[in-house]
Amino acid sequence: MATQALPYPAFTDRARPRALATWLFAVAGLVFAMVVVGGITRLTESGLSIVHWNPIGGVVPPLNTTEWQDMFAAYRASPQGRLVNAGMTLGAFKGIFFWEWLHRLIAMSFSFVFVLPLAVFALLRWIPKGYGVRLTALLALGGLQGALGWWMVASGLVNVPAVAHERLAAHLVNALVLMSGCLWTALDLRRDGSAAAQRPTAWIVPFTLLLGVQIIWGAFTAGLRAGHASDTWPLMFGQLVPPGLASLIDDPVSVQFVHRTLAWAVAASALWVAWRLYSAGAGPRALAIGGLVLLQFTLGVATVVYGVPIAIAAAHQAVATLLLAATIAAAHWSVQGKHA
Repeated sequence: MATQALPYPAFTDRARPRALATWLFAVAGLVFAMVVVGGITRLTESGLSIVHWNPIGGVVPPLNTTEWQDMFAAYRASPQGRLVNAGMTLGAFKGIFFWEWLHRLIAMSFSFVFVLPLAVFALLRWIPKGYGVRLTALLALGGLQGALGWWMVASGLVNVPAVAHERLAAHLVNALVLMSGCLWTALDLRRDGSAAAQRPTAWIVPFTLLLGVQIIWGAFTAGLRAGHASDTWPLMFGQLVPPGLASLIDDPVSVQFVHRTLAWAVAASALWVAWRLYSAGAGPRALAIGGLVLLQFTLGVATVVYGVPIAIAAAHQAVATLLLAATIAAAHWSVQGKHA
């Protein structure tokens, strides 16, 4: 008699898929925290405050006046310290130092939160067959994230006192791909192989791509400080389409225009996706996508109208990340029905 194949690799007796899933959810949460703190770091213009980074000794911040003065002197010799913040006090420097230090500390903790448990799971042979390659790929993305972070910072330490917004976007996108990969793999590990009714899947690729493009232009907006280009909504300079649009990648007015225009498309598409999912029986997932996109839209408008306040702008980025996570969860639910 022929045996019907399961829709995912069979777990051996020693495999601990639910333990690995819990761990990967925790890793995804760590990446989420890294993204949120990274957003605050950008908003407070703290990213260039640490011009040198010691992966070992850098974990401990300056502990006495001499160490603080040395760190401050190195910053004042940098392009941002000389050209932008020449009159900055030591107290103000400590404020921007904190956010960059915290961001790097969270990034460094990835090594312990991911690498050490992965090694233990491998030694205990808890990793299910077929998942070793995936986990190795996630580890590689984590290493790439660190390299992209320094590549981004280095762009602002030579002549221009600001990080390149294209590198900022690459750094953010890689972090979100890493988070999404952790979530998807964790959800795969929690599957029980039970049959499921056919579920809608046609929405996944176009909506995820649209959301990805919007996130990239959000990074451009942050990197170019394009949120300050116009403080009115829905018009820019009294018009639906502002005059003098230039480069859609490098011009702050044009970048904000693209970002706010895409917001309408993302909101409308997300609400349609939520309706399709709700009709198919995915109530909580549908409500998460619909509710988060409305909150995200509202925070985006508030960010522009109120002059990019740090709290609202940081919440705007955090909710965007949660919307992506909700999309990943809904997409995984949808494809389970397709492959069941």
